[in-house]
Amino acid sequence: MFALMGRIAVNHPWKVIVLWVLAAVTVVGLAPKLSPTTDQSAFLPSHYESIEAMELQRQAFPDDTTPAALIVVERGDGSALTAKDSTAIADITNDLSGIGIKGVTGIQATSPSQNRLIQVIAVQMVKVTDPSDKTQTDAVKKLRDELKHKVDGTGLKAGITGTAAQTLDQTESGNKGMAIIGIATVALILVLLLVIFRSPIIALLPILTIGAISSTVGGLIALAAKTFDLKVDSSVNSLLTVVLFGVGTDYILFLMFRYRERLRAGEDSKTAMISAVTRVGEAITSAAGAVIIAFMALTLSTLGMFRALGPALAIAVAVTMLAGLTLVPAIVSKLGAKVFWPSKAWQREPKGVLFAALGRGLGKRPGVFAVASGAVLIALGVAAFGFHPTFDMSSGSTSDTAESSFYGKELLKGMPAGATQPSLVYLRSDAPLTDAQLGAYRIALAGTPGIGTVSEPRVANGGEVAEYQVALSAEPESDAALATVRGPLRDTAHAAAPVGSIAYVGGMTSVYVDFQAAMNHDYKIVFPVAAILIAVVLALLLRSVVAPWYLMASVGLGFAATLGAAVLVFQHFQHNSGLIFNLPVVMYMFVVALGTDYNILMVARLREESREGNTPHEAAALSVRHTGPTIAAAGIILAGSFASMMLAGNTILSQMGFAISVGIAIAAFVMAMFFTPAITAILGERAWWPSRTTPKWNRRHDDESDWKASEYSYNR
Repeated sequence: MFALMGRIAVNHPWKVIVLWVLAAVTVVGLAPKLSPTTDQSAFLPSHYESIEAMELQRQAFPDDTTPAALIVVERGDGSALTAKDSTAIADITNDLSGIGIKGVTGIQATSPSQNRLIQVIAVQMVKVTDPSDKTQTDAVKKLRDELKHKVDGTGLKAGITGTAAQTLDQTESGNKGMAIIGIATVALILVLLLVIFRSPIIALLPILTIGAISSTVGGLIALAAKTFDLKVDSSVNSLLTVVLFGVGTDYILFLMFRYRERLRAGEDSKTAMISAVTRVGEAITSAAGAVIIAFMALTLSTLGMFRALGPALAIAVAVTMLAGLTLVPAIVSKLGAKVFWPSKAWQREPKGVLFAALGRGLGKRPGVFAVASGAVLIALGVAAFGFHPTFDMSSGSTSDTAESSFYGKELLKGMPAGATQPSLVYLRSDAPLTDAQLGAYRIALAGTPGIGTVSEPRVANGGEVAEYQVALSAEPESDAALATVRGPLRDTAHAAAPVGSIAYVGGMTSVYVDFQAAMNHDYKIVFPVAAILIAVVLALLLRSVVAPWYLMASVGLGFAATLGAAVLVFQHFQHNSGLIFNLPVVMYMFVVALGTDYNILMVARLREESREGNTPHEAAALSVRHTGPTIAAAGIILAGSFASMMLAGNTILSQMGFAISVGIAIAAFVMAMFFTPAITAILGERAWWPSRTTPKWNRRHDDESDWKASEYSYNR
C-alpha cells in the first residue's frame, strides 16, 4: 500500500498537489465559523450539582448576574476613607454611568468596607461566552481610561479587577506569550533544520507545508463541531498550532532522513522517495494511528471540552499524516536532490561517531543501558505521587503587576477574597419559605468555616426559591476555596435546608469542584482505554504480542517521570501550592501520544534490521546509529518548541511548557533511544513472538561472544 502511495505521489506530483489545493478550497468554502466557548459550565454533564444550581438560577432568576468588573477605590496614602471620599466615589460612579460605555448595563457603588480601607463600585455587563466577543474587555479598557481622569486630584487611587478585567489581562498576557511561542517555534525549526540538512529549502518545507494545510484542518474541525454539536474550548486554536507544527515536522523529518539514506545507497531521486515512503510509511501511519487513538479516547470523557478537543486534534494529526505521505513526497519529487541545495553533504555517509558509539555500547551491554535508563524513569516517577492539582489559574496566567492582580489583592484589605466571584446557594421548596426559615438558614451558612459573608436572601416563584450570595474567605479559584465548597459549605447547605426543601451550591468555585471530580473519573476510563488501543496498534505494526507490553510500560514510566519532574521543580523547588489541574491531560496528549512516535519509529527500525538477518544485539546497535539522529533531531525541535512556552511570563504556560518539553525529551532520549532498544536486545527474538523476524538460513546466535566475533561493520 505504501509503495503504491509513494509511486502515485512521485509519478503524478502535480495531480497530487492540485488535489490538495482543491480539497482545501472546498473544505474552507463549506466550513462554518468555528465558535469556541469560555463557559466552563458548558463542559459539565447536567447531573453535577453546580449545573443543577445554574439551571435553577436561569429558571428563577433569569436576570441574575454577578458583577463582571469591580472598581476598587482606596486612599492614595492608605488611610481610611472619609465621608468626603465616599461622596467623591459617588460622583465618579455617576460620571461613569453617564458615559454610556458599550456592554455596561449598570454601575453601582457599594458601601465602604467595615474598616473603611476600600470601597467597591460594581459594574454589570452583558454576558458573553464567545472568546472572540470583545464587548466586556473593550468595556474594561474604556473604564480604565476614564477612571484615570476621574480620580485625578481626589487623593484617591483606583483600579479594576473581577472576571472581565482578569480576562483582559490574561488575554493580553496570553497573546504576548503565544507570539513568543510562535516566533520561537518557527525560528527553532528553521535553525535546527538548517544545521541538520544545511538547506534552506528543507528548512522552509515544514513551515510552508503545514501553513498550507492549516486552513483545511481548521475547516474540518469546524464541520465536525457543527455536525456532532461539540463544545470547543477556546484553547483549541493554540494547541492546534503546536500539534500541527510539532507532528508535521516530525513526520517530515522521518521521511527526509530515510530519503537521504536511500539516495546515499545509490538510488535515483524518484526511486529513493518511493523507497522512503515504502519503508517509513508504516511507521508514520502507526505513529499517527497511536496519536489519533489517544486523542479519540478523550471522547469517553464526561467533560465536553475534552470530548471536543480529542476529535479536533485527531483530525489535525490525520491530515498532517496524509500530507506527510502524499503532499510532501510530491513536492520533493519535483525538486529531486535539489531539495538539499546548496549542500553537498547529503551525498556522503556521515561518520556518525556519537550515535555509532552509542549503538556499539548498547549492542554490547544492553542490560547496563536498560537498568540505567529505567532507573532514571523510576526515580523521577516516584516524585509523581506528590502531585497536587490546583485551579488557581488567575494568579498564574498574568503577572503580579497586572492591574487585575494588584487590585484583586488590594480588595482583600476590606472584603473577603471570594467577593470577586461569590458562590451561590439556592433553596427550592414545594411551599413558600417563611422569613424564619430563610433567616435561620442564612445564620447556618454564615457559621460555616471558610465563609466570609452571606447576603440577605432573594426570593422568587412566590417564595419557593431563595438565593444566597456567599463570599468565601479564600480566593474563588484557590485550593482553600475548593476545599470549603467541596466539604463544609455543601455539607451545611444540604444538612441545614428546611424540611421539604432541597439545597444546591453553585457558582464558579462549585463548577471547579465538579470539574475536578469529573476529571478524576475520566482518568480511570480514558487512560486505560487509550493504553489498550495503542497496544493493539503496536501489536499490529510489530506482529507481536510481547513487544507492546514493554513498550507501553516504558510509556507509562515516561509519563510518571515527566509528572514527577514537574512536581519536583514547581512544587518542591519553587514552592507552588500545586500544578495546574489539567496538566496530566495535557501531558497525556503530548507526552504519551506524541512521545509514542519515537518509540514506534525506533521499534519499527529494530524489526526491519532484525528481518534483514541481524542478531538482536546488532539490530539494536544499527537502529540506534541510523534512527538515533532522526529521533534526536525531532525530539530537540519538538521539545524546544514547547520549552519556548516558558518564555511567556506566566506560571500556567511555564508549567505546561516545562512538563511537555521534559516529557518529549524523556520520550526521545531515554525511552526511544536507550530503554526500548536495550530491552528488545535483551529479549532477543522473543520480543517479536509469535512472528519470526530473520530467515532460518541467516539466523545467528544471539550471545555476547558471537556478537563480538562477528566483526560487524557499522559502515554497511
